[in-house]
Amino acid sequence: MSTISEKDVGREAMLGGIGAASGYAFWGLTVIFYKQLTHVPPYEVLAHRTLWSVVLTVGLIFLFKRRAAFFTALTNKRLLLTLTATSLIIGTNWFVFIYSINEERVLETSLGYYINPLISVLIGVAFLSEKLTRPQIAAVVLAAIGVIIMTIDFGAVPWISLFLAVTFAIYGYLRKITNVDPLEGLSIEVIILLPFAIGYLVFMESTQGTALIHEGGWTVFLLILAGPMTVIPLFLFNYGAQRIRLATLGLMQYLAPTVQLIIAVWMYGEALTDTHLVTFGLIWAGLALFSWDTWRRERELRRVARAA
Repeated sequence: MSTISEKDVGREAMLGGIGAASGYAFWGLTVIFYKQLTHVPPYEVLAHRTLWSVVLTVGLIFLFKRRAAFFTALTNKRLLLTLTATSLIIGTNWFVFIYSINEERVLETSLGYYINPLISVLIGVAFLSEKLTRPQIAAVVLAAIGVIIMTIDFGAVPWISLFLAVTFAIYGYLRKITNVDPLEGLSIEVIILLPFAIGYLVFMESTQGTALIHEGGWTVFLLILAGPMTVIPLFLFNYGAQRIRLATLGLMQYLAPTVQLIIAVWMYGEALTDTHLVTFGLIWAGLALFSWDTWRRERELRRVARAA
Protein backbone atom coordinates (compact mmCIF):
# COMPACT_ATOMS: atom_id res chain seq x y z
CA MET A 1 0.00 0.00 0.00
CA SER A 2 2.82 2.40 0.91
CA THR A 3 4.56 1.55 -2.37
CA ILE A 4 1.48 2.58 -4.35
CA SER A 5 1.25 5.78 -2.32
CA GLU A 6 4.89 6.61 -3.04
CA LYS A 7 4.34 5.94 -6.73
CA ASP A 8 1.32 8.24 -6.71
CA VAL A 9 3.27 10.97 -4.97
CA GLY A 10 6.12 10.58 -7.45
CA ARG A 11 3.71 10.68 -10.38
CA GLU A 12 2.03 13.82 -9.06
CA ALA A 13 5.42 15.48 -8.55
CA MET A 14 6.48 14.54 -12.09
CA LEU A 15 3.24 15.90 -13.58
CA GLY A 16 3.59 19.01 -11.44
CA GLY A 17 7.12 19.55 -12.68
CA ILE A 18 5.99 19.17 -16.29
CA GLY A 19 3.10 21.58 -15.68
CA ALA A 20 5.23 24.28 -14.03
CA ALA A 21 8.04 23.98 -16.59
CA SER A 22 5.50 24.14 -19.42
CA GLY A 23 3.92 27.24 -17.90
CA TYR A 24 7.23 29.08 -17.60
CA ALA A 25 8.33 27.99 -21.09
CA PHE A 26 4.96 29.16 -22.43
CA TRP A 27 5.48 32.57 -20.80
CA GLY A 28 8.89 32.80 -22.45
CA LEU A 29 7.54 31.84 -25.86
CA THR A 30 4.76 34.47 -25.74
CA VAL A 31 7.40 36.88 -27.05
CA ILE A 32 7.08 35.16 -30.45
CA PHE A 33 3.28 35.48 -30.31
CA TYR A 34 3.24 39.20 -29.51
CA LYS A 35 5.94 39.81 -32.10
CA GLN A 36 3.33 38.88 -34.72
CA LEU A 37 1.19 41.80 -33.52
CA THR A 38 3.75 44.62 -33.71
CA HIS A 39 1.66 46.26 -36.46
CA VAL A 40 -1.14 46.76 -33.91
CA PRO A 41 -0.73 49.55 -31.30
CA PRO A 42 0.24 48.17 -27.84
CA TYR A 43 -2.83 49.70 -26.16
CA GLU A 44 -5.09 47.90 -28.62
CA VAL A 45 -3.29 44.58 -28.08
CA LEU A 46 -3.69 45.08 -24.31
CA ALA A 47 -7.39 45.85 -24.76
CA HIS A 48 -7.94 42.61 -26.68
CA ARG A 49 -5.82 40.65 -24.20
CA THR A 50 -8.19 41.90 -21.49
CA LEU A 51 -11.41 41.37 -23.48
CA TRP A 52 -10.73 37.79 -24.54
CA SER A 53 -9.29 36.88 -21.13
CA VAL A 54 -12.67 37.90 -19.65
CA VAL A 55 -14.51 35.72 -22.16
CA LEU A 56 -12.28 32.71 -21.46
CA THR A 57 -12.04 32.97 -17.65
CA VAL A 58 -15.77 33.58 -17.15
CA GLY A 59 -16.49 30.69 -19.51
CA LEU A 60 -14.19 28.43 -17.47
CA ILE A 61 -15.89 29.49 -14.23
CA PHE A 62 -19.25 28.35 -15.59
CA LEU A 63 -17.74 25.23 -17.18
CA PHE A 64 -16.09 24.09 -13.93
CA LYS A 65 -19.09 25.16 -11.84
CA ARG A 66 -17.12 27.73 -9.84
CA ARG A 67 -19.93 30.30 -9.90
CA ALA A 68 -20.53 30.24 -6.13
CA ALA A 69 -16.88 31.05 -5.32
CA PHE A 70 -16.81 33.68 -8.07
CA PHE A 71 -19.91 35.55 -6.86
CA THR A 72 -18.78 35.26 -3.23
CA ALA A 73 -15.52 36.95 -4.21
CA LEU A 74 -17.44 39.68 -6.05
CA THR A 75 -19.35 40.59 -2.89
CA ASN A 76 -16.22 40.90 -0.72
CA LYS A 77 -15.46 44.64 -0.68
CA ARG A 78 -11.99 44.31 0.83
CA LEU A 79 -11.05 41.64 -1.71
CA LEU A 80 -12.38 43.78 -4.56
CA LEU A 81 -10.27 46.70 -3.39
CA THR A 82 -7.12 44.56 -3.42
CA LEU A 83 -7.98 43.03 -6.81
CA THR A 84 -8.59 46.51 -8.22
CA ALA A 85 -5.03 47.40 -7.22
CA THR A 86 -3.61 44.15 -8.63
CA SER A 87 -5.57 44.56 -11.87
CA LEU A 88 -4.08 48.02 -12.46
CA ILE A 89 -0.58 46.76 -11.60
CA ILE A 90 -0.73 43.70 -13.86
CA GLY A 91 -2.42 45.74 -16.60
CA THR A 92 0.48 48.21 -16.73
CA ASN A 93 2.92 45.28 -16.55
CA TRP A 94 1.24 43.66 -19.57
CA PHE A 95 1.36 46.95 -21.48
CA VAL A 96 5.08 47.53 -20.89
CA PHE A 97 5.78 43.90 -21.84
CA ILE A 98 3.90 44.33 -25.15
CA TYR A 99 5.53 47.74 -25.70
CA SER A 100 9.03 46.32 -25.18
CA ILE A 101 8.43 43.68 -27.84
CA ASN A 102 7.11 46.31 -30.28
CA GLU A 103 10.23 48.41 -29.63
CA GLU A 104 12.59 45.41 -30.08
CA ARG A 105 13.75 45.51 -26.46
CA VAL A 106 13.14 41.90 -25.48
CA LEU A 107 16.56 41.72 -23.78
CA GLU A 108 15.38 44.32 -21.27
CA THR A 109 12.25 42.24 -20.69
CA SER A 110 14.39 39.18 -19.99
CA LEU A 111 16.58 41.17 -17.60
CA GLY A 112 13.48 42.38 -15.74
CA TYR A 113 12.20 38.88 -15.07
CA TYR A 114 15.65 37.75 -13.92
CA ILE A 115 15.69 40.62 -11.40
CA ASN A 116 12.11 39.95 -10.24
CA PRO A 117 12.89 37.26 -7.58
CA LEU A 118 15.41 39.56 -5.91
CA ILE A 119 12.87 42.42 -5.81
CA SER A 120 10.42 39.97 -4.23
CA VAL A 121 12.99 39.29 -1.48
CA LEU A 122 13.24 43.03 -0.75
CA ILE A 123 9.44 43.29 -0.58
CA GLY A 124 9.45 40.45 1.94
CA VAL A 125 11.91 42.44 4.05
CA ALA A 126 9.91 45.67 3.76
CA PHE A 127 6.38 44.35 4.31
CA LEU A 128 6.68 40.90 5.91
CA SER A 129 9.56 41.65 8.31
CA GLU A 130 11.61 38.88 6.74
CA LYS A 131 15.35 38.90 7.40
CA LEU A 132 17.89 38.59 4.63
CA THR A 133 20.53 35.89 4.86
CA ARG A 134 24.08 36.75 3.84
CA PRO A 135 23.79 34.96 0.47
CA GLN A 136 20.56 36.89 -0.21
CA ILE A 137 22.25 40.20 0.62
CA ALA A 138 25.12 39.29 -1.72
CA ALA A 139 22.63 38.34 -4.46
CA VAL A 140 20.80 41.69 -4.20
CA VAL A 141 24.09 43.63 -4.19
CA LEU A 142 25.35 41.78 -7.30
CA ALA A 143 22.10 42.52 -9.15
CA ALA A 144 22.24 46.19 -8.12
CA ILE A 145 25.83 46.48 -9.36
CA GLY A 146 24.77 44.94 -12.69
CA VAL A 147 21.94 47.46 -13.14
CA ILE A 148 24.24 50.36 -12.16
CA ILE A 149 26.86 49.26 -14.73
CA MET A 150 24.22 49.11 -17.47
CA THR A 151 22.85 52.52 -16.46
CA ILE A 152 26.29 54.17 -16.54
CA ASP A 153 27.37 52.54 -19.82
CA PHE A 154 24.12 53.17 -21.70
CA GLY A 155 23.52 56.59 -20.12
CA ALA A 156 19.97 55.66 -19.13
CA VAL A 157 18.22 53.62 -16.47
CA PRO A 158 16.90 50.28 -17.88
CA TRP A 159 13.37 51.37 -16.94
CA ILE A 160 11.63 48.54 -18.79
CA SER A 161 13.57 45.93 -16.81
CA LEU A 162 13.03 47.66 -13.48
CA PHE A 163 9.35 48.41 -14.14
CA LEU A 164 8.57 44.81 -15.08
CA ALA A 165 10.53 43.45 -12.11
CA VAL A 166 8.99 45.80 -9.53
CA THR A 167 5.38 45.63 -10.76
CA PHE A 168 5.39 41.84 -11.06
CA ALA A 169 6.96 41.50 -7.60
CA ILE A 170 4.33 43.81 -6.06
CA TYR A 171 1.60 41.95 -7.92
CA GLY A 172 2.92 38.61 -6.65
CA TYR A 173 3.07 39.92 -3.08
CA LEU A 174 -0.51 41.26 -3.13
CA ARG A 175 -1.85 38.06 -4.68
CA LYS A 176 0.07 36.02 -2.09
CA ILE A 177 -1.69 37.77 0.80
CA THR A 178 -5.08 37.73 -0.94
CA ASN A 179 -7.33 34.79 -0.17
CA VAL A 180 -8.74 34.05 -3.62
CA ASP A 181 -8.26 31.17 -6.08
CA PRO A 182 -6.23 31.96 -9.22
CA LEU A 183 -9.15 31.55 -11.66
CA GLU A 184 -11.59 33.71 -9.71
CA GLY A 185 -8.86 36.26 -8.98
CA LEU A 186 -7.76 36.60 -12.60
CA SER A 187 -11.40 36.74 -13.76
CA ILE A 188 -12.18 39.64 -11.45
CA GLU A 189 -8.96 41.45 -12.38
CA VAL A 190 -9.68 41.38 -16.11
CA ILE A 191 -13.35 42.26 -15.50
CA ILE A 192 -12.17 45.37 -13.62
CA LEU A 193 -9.98 46.28 -16.62
CA LEU A 194 -12.74 45.49 -19.13
CA PRO A 195 -14.49 48.94 -19.13
CA PHE A 196 -11.16 50.60 -19.95
CA ALA A 197 -10.50 48.08 -22.73
CA ILE A 198 -13.96 48.46 -24.31
CA GLY A 199 -13.87 52.25 -23.92
CA TYR A 200 -10.52 52.39 -25.71
CA LEU A 201 -11.65 50.11 -28.54
CA VAL A 202 -14.88 52.08 -29.06
CA PHE A 203 -12.99 55.38 -29.06
CA MET A 204 -10.38 54.12 -31.50
CA GLU A 205 -12.97 52.63 -33.84
CA SER A 206 -14.90 55.90 -33.91
CA THR A 207 -11.78 57.98 -34.63
CA GLN A 208 -9.31 55.99 -36.71
CA GLY A 209 -10.44 52.37 -36.77
CA THR A 210 -9.25 49.22 -35.02
CA ALA A 211 -7.41 46.13 -36.18
CA LEU A 212 -10.35 43.88 -35.23
CA ILE A 213 -12.58 45.56 -37.81
CA HIS A 214 -10.14 46.67 -40.48
CA GLU A 215 -7.34 44.08 -40.49
CA GLY A 216 -7.34 40.64 -42.10
CA GLY A 217 -8.51 37.39 -40.55
CA TRP A 218 -5.05 36.36 -39.32
CA THR A 219 -4.67 39.50 -37.19
CA VAL A 220 -8.18 39.08 -35.80
CA PHE A 221 -7.40 35.46 -34.92
CA LEU A 222 -4.20 36.51 -33.10
CA LEU A 223 -6.03 39.22 -31.15
CA ILE A 224 -8.64 36.71 -29.97
CA LEU A 225 -5.85 34.24 -29.15
CA ALA A 226 -4.37 36.80 -26.73
CA GLY A 227 -6.92 35.58 -24.17
CA PRO A 228 -5.79 31.93 -24.12
CA MET A 229 -2.14 33.06 -24.31
CA THR A 230 -2.74 34.85 -21.00
CA VAL A 231 -4.75 32.16 -19.20
CA ILE A 232 -3.10 28.88 -20.30
CA PRO A 233 0.37 29.47 -18.75
CA LEU A 234 -1.29 30.62 -15.53
CA PHE A 235 -3.20 27.33 -15.30
CA LEU A 236 -0.07 25.30 -16.04
CA PHE A 237 1.85 27.24 -13.40
CA ASN A 238 -0.79 26.80 -10.71
CA TYR A 239 -1.16 23.09 -11.52
CA GLY A 240 2.57 22.64 -11.01
CA ALA A 241 2.82 24.91 -7.96
CA GLN A 242 0.41 22.68 -6.04
CA ARG A 243 2.46 19.54 -6.69
CA ILE A 244 6.17 20.40 -6.41
CA ARG A 245 8.44 21.89 -3.76
CA LEU A 246 8.79 25.65 -3.52
CA ALA A 247 12.55 25.47 -4.10
CA THR A 248 12.00 23.53 -7.33
CA LEU A 249 9.39 26.04 -8.44
CA GLY A 250 11.78 28.88 -7.62
CA LEU A 251 14.48 27.43 -9.85
CA MET A 252 12.02 26.90 -12.70
CA GLN A 253 11.00 30.57 -12.78
CA TYR A 254 14.29 31.40 -14.54
CA LEU A 255 13.15 29.35 -17.52
CA ALA A 256 10.90 32.15 -18.88
CA PRO A 257 13.54 34.92 -19.04
CA THR A 258 16.10 32.43 -20.38
CA VAL A 259 13.76 31.55 -23.26
CA GLN A 260 13.19 35.29 -23.84
CA LEU A 261 16.94 35.92 -23.88
CA ILE A 262 17.54 33.17 -26.45
CA ILE A 263 14.68 34.43 -28.64
CA ALA A 264 15.88 38.05 -28.45
CA VAL A 265 19.44 37.22 -29.53
CA TRP A 266 19.08 34.27 -31.92
CA MET A 267 15.67 34.90 -33.49
CA TYR A 268 15.40 38.69 -33.53
CA GLY A 269 19.06 39.68 -33.65
CA GLU A 270 19.08 42.03 -30.66
CA ALA A 271 22.65 43.04 -29.80
CA LEU A 272 24.11 41.27 -26.77
CA THR A 273 26.84 43.78 -25.88
CA ASP A 274 29.72 43.37 -23.44
CA THR A 275 27.73 45.50 -20.99
CA HIS A 276 24.76 43.14 -21.31
CA LEU A 277 27.06 40.17 -20.66
CA VAL A 278 28.54 41.79 -17.54
CA THR A 279 25.10 42.78 -16.25
CA PHE A 280 23.52 39.39 -16.94
CA GLY A 281 26.61 37.66 -15.52
CA LEU A 282 26.36 39.55 -12.22
CA ILE A 283 22.62 38.89 -11.97
CA TRP A 284 23.08 35.20 -12.82
CA ALA A 285 25.74 34.96 -10.10
CA GLY A 286 23.34 36.59 -7.66
CA LEU A 287 20.54 34.24 -8.67
CA ALA A 288 22.85 31.23 -8.25
CA LEU A 289 23.60 32.36 -4.70
CA PHE A 290 19.91 33.01 -4.06
CA SER A 291 18.85 29.60 -5.41
CA TRP A 292 21.59 27.77 -3.47
CA ASP A 293 20.54 29.51 -0.26
CA THR A 294 16.86 28.64 -0.84
CA TRP A 295 17.73 24.99 -1.52
CA ARG A 296 20.03 24.83 1.53
CA ARG A 297 17.42 26.26 3.89
CA GLU A 298 14.64 24.00 2.58
CA ARG A 299 16.89 20.95 3.00
CA GLU A 300 17.59 21.99 6.59
CA LEU A 301 13.86 22.41 7.29
CA ARG A 302 13.17 18.93 5.91
CA ARG A 303 15.97 17.48 8.05
CA VAL A 304 14.53 19.10 11.19
CA ALA A 305 11.03 17.89 10.30
CA ARG A 306 12.25 14.30 9.87
CA ALA A 307 14.14 14.45 13.17
CA ALA A 308 10.99 15.62 14.96
